[in-house]
Amino acid sequence: MLRNIWTHGLVLTAVLMLLLAGCDENDSSNTAAGGRGPAAQGNSASAEQVTIHMMHSWPADSSPQQYRLVTQIVEAYEQEHPNVNIKQEVLENEQYKNKLKVLSASNELPDVGITWAAGFIEPYVKGDLFAPLDDILGGEQLKDKFVAGTTEAYKVDGITYALPIELNICPVYYNKDIFERYDLQVPSTYEEFKEVVKTLADAGVAPIALGNKDRWTGSIWYMYLADRLAGSETLSKATSAAVSFDDPGLIRAAAEVQNLVNMKAFNPGYNGLSNEEGKLEFTDEKAAMYLTGTWELPNFTANPDIPQEFKDKVGFFKFPTVDGGKGDINSWVGGPGVGLFVAEASRVEEEAKAFVEYFVSHWGEASVTTAGVIPATKVDTSDSRLPQLYVQLLDELNNASSITLYADVQMKPTAAQVHLDMIQALFGEAVTPEQFAVKNKEAVEKSN
Repeated sequence: MLRNIWTHGLVLTAVLMLLLAGCDENDSSNTAAGGRGPAAQGNSASAEQVTIHMMHSWPADSSPQQYRLVTQIVEAYEQEHPNVNIKQEVLENEQYKNKLKVLSASNELPDVGITWAAGFIEPYVKGDLFAPLDDILGGEQLKDKFVAGTTEAYKVDGITYALPIELNICPVYYNKDIFERYDLQVPSTYEEFKEVVKTLADAGVAPIALGNKDRWTGSIWYMYLADRLAGSETLSKATSAAVSFDDPGLIRAAAEVQNLVNMKAFNPGYNGLSNEEGKLEFTDEKAAMYLTGTWELPNFTANPDIPQEFKDKVGFFKFPTVDGGKGDINSWVGGPGVGLFVAEASRVEEEAKAFVEYFVSHWGEASVTTAGVIPATKVDTSDSRLPQLYVQLLDELNNASSITLYADVQMKPTAAQVHLDMIQALFGEAVTPEQFAVKNKEAVEKSN
């Protein structure tokens, strides 16, 4: 048959025409079944259209600078890759975590989403829900771009399952105007700090803004007291059952939390308020201090929706040392912030990975100047005109003696939930410091 075709010129011409038409069809359909293939890079007008579902927790109202930055990166990526559409779903922090659990149960995670490190990420990895990302971590765009140690918290059994985009520490922000009004000095010791609290409470001013309905907010207070009393390694070891939560320093830290409660250190109704509601106590100048992460820097420096008059009043100080305690004033609670994952079950996994690689690279370049966020990637800020508050905190980060990752992130999820529930009970004086220690100890031992 082939021999006959080659001997008939007319038939040959017809066959060649058919073959050429078939090649055109194949070129436009190579990216079917998930959009993989050369055309998926967006270099061809006839490329298969791809939709990447992204879920994150930077709403426009509560995290406007981050939301704008995400939108800018997404729009730029879509312009460079006209065949790709990024569909965003945006939720508040706790809503996001709850939905992530629900979606994971049915293996319907978004193609790209945010996650936290250490204990938080582990069950998703063990459940084969997150795709390995070492291929793009070692790729041309991201190789050697991360601050040393930031990606380690996203590894399980030596494999990287998410890429961090933020690096945070938790200072005590304070209102300089309120401090001046009551002739208060920035405290360097815990005794001085309690004098500040007493002066403000006696004057009818809420010393500290707190929304502890979300519970991790109160955990940071406990963590700092534990760090300053028992030392930076003790609490970390307790979260993995290497030492016990009934360590005297850890019990004393829980007792100091309740001491602050009895001093009326926190705004009224704190245990029933969300973090966002608690933050308003500070931004509305009803409370003098607010302990939270450097993820709030955009609101205190770059957010145009917050009056410059208020932003000029915001300063910060390190959590004070405790006389006789083992902690160091240059030891911080913090660590890598959120990271981006790609769902293992994604039907557009390769395209999602390409987007994550692009996102992390461009976030690092723009987050400093656009959003005032400290990125997990290395950034040369020498030529940037940055707010003084940002520069000061970046310097503190560079000089930190240690950074202790948030307790609920270090723990396995089941133990973390017990810890957070006990934090709220501790602040509500529903448990004693000893009972708090026992419950945490049992939860950690059971989960390990």
